[in-house]
Amino acid sequence: MTRYLGSRVLQAIGVLWAAFTVSFVVLYLLPSDPVSMAVDSAATSGAAIDADAVAALQARYGLDQPVLAQYWNALTAAIRGDFGISIATGQPVTEAITAALPSTLALASFALVLAVVFGTAVAFLATYTRIGWLRNALFSLPPLGVAVPTFWVGLILLQIFSFRLRLFPAFGEGGFDHLLLPAITLALPIGAVIAQVLATSLQSTLRQPFVESARAKGASRWRIQTRHALRLSSIPAFTIAGVLVGTLLAGSVVVETVFSRAGLGRLTQTSVMAQDIPVVQGVVVFSSLVFVLVNLAVDLLYPLIDPRIVGAGRRAGAPATVAAKDEVKAHV
Repeated sequence: MTRYLGSRVLQAIGVLWAAFTVSFVVLYLLPSDPVSMAVDSAATSGAAIDADAVAALQARYGLDQPVLAQYWNALTAAIRGDFGISIATGQPVTEAITAALPSTLALASFALVLAVVFGTAVAFLATYTRIGWLRNALFSLPPLGVAVPTFWVGLILLQIFSFRLRLFPAFGEGGFDHLLLPAITLALPIGAVIAQVLATSLQSTLRQPFVESARAKGASRWRIQTRHALRLSSIPAFTIAGVLVGTLLAGSVVVETVFSRAGLGRLTQTSVMAQDIPVVQGVVVFSSLVFVLVNLAVDLLYPLIDPRIVGAGRRAGAPATVAAKDEVKAHV
């Protein structure tokens, strides 16, 4: 177990380092440094450019140093939680992210709960019911949920429940009534993927010999599906739920824009529009950190769901979650 834990932690650290390095290369070296990009934007609008002021800004942000020195300074600062200063506002990037985090965290957490409940319910009912038309209808929901664009769902919900029925506020932040429609919009595609993976896994599990043995011993369909099949079938769905955390963070950009909510999504949008590269990199690295931590938690919870995973991975000399992730890829 210690070896398993250590390998997962090292992989998580490697992913974070790769995310930081790639974002640094893309954002700082292509096509030029952030100060030069801001100056070019100002020059395009006809503003006067002071060369001495530009040089002072580049020195302030360390952009006058060699590339490797910039990278090392940025990496060591990021390890301490310092991602620099926003070029647009002068605010520390960490403070900007911290201020925007609670709103996005509430939205993403509620959306994930809704997605898990929706996906599990659809998959369970689709494989449990014996009514043909209902089973077909339920199996058709996940592909539909994945195919429908998130922004279109948000606009439809606004049109129906805010502008026509006036049941929920259309924009802004507040209590539960402000959170429900954005969370549903964000949860639908995530829940659809979970339902698709879980339904496929349930169908495969229900064809296993141990299910026939349980039936022969007189176990009811409900007991077989809830006590035996659902737990084993949840491993691929559990894996994909961890992977989809990245989709939640990416989807928050669209959802927070449609519903005019403050958060990481809006912060990313405004920073991109303002070419505020330090903030963009800070958001990228922070999103990678959340993604890595969630997937690390998922990997560490695998042995609690099925203790055989760690043993199988140790005997095979490979990471314990390879088989489960291969099954997810096959389902998706």
